[in-house]
Amino acid sequence: MTEEEKIQQEILDKQQFESIEDSNKIDIEKDEILALKSELMDQKDKYIRLVAEFDNFKKRNIKERIDLIKNASQDMIVDLLPIVDDFERAQKLSVEQQNENIFPEGMNLVYHKLIGLLKSKGLEPMDSNLKDFDPSFHEAITEFPSPSDELKGKVIDTVEKGYLLNDKIIRYAKVVVAK
Repeated sequence: MTEEEKIQQEILDKQQFESIEDSNKIDIEKDEILALKSELMDQKDKYIRLVAEFDNFKKRNIKERIDLIKNASQDMIVDLLPIVDDFERAQKLSVEQQNENIFPEGMNLVYHKLIGLLKSKGLEPMDSNLKDFDPSFHEAITEFPSPSDELKGKVIDTVEKGYLLNDKIIRYAKVVVAK
């Protein structure tokens, strides 16, 4: 081989080597691009999940605020319930004994105003008599032998009314259950 052929061979080898190096660089760059795309997709996924989580947090927070505002008066109303019970007992006794002096007309007026005010704030009494006993609404004070099979498992007397405030139980009904 002549000197000129050697130089041409070296140039060819060098070009092949550079071509291989360029090919390796392209492969490395492709790998880097794929890695960056993968990382970008992961970051997008995390971002989307974070936004969704924050949106759920805002909705939950708004719902809790609305519930808090709705039931803000719950403690005061619960404290007023024994007074309502006393009014109802006096009214019942007055009717049973047919004695107007026990529950005069003025007291009846005050009672109806108080009940009207409490109802306007979302208070609802539970009607328990002759309904099936449900421990999620009733508290059984005692059990009484059933006079008939139809009454078994039913509430036969309400000792203390239960109440709902905006569809939330604030006092369970204390009842007598037929067994």
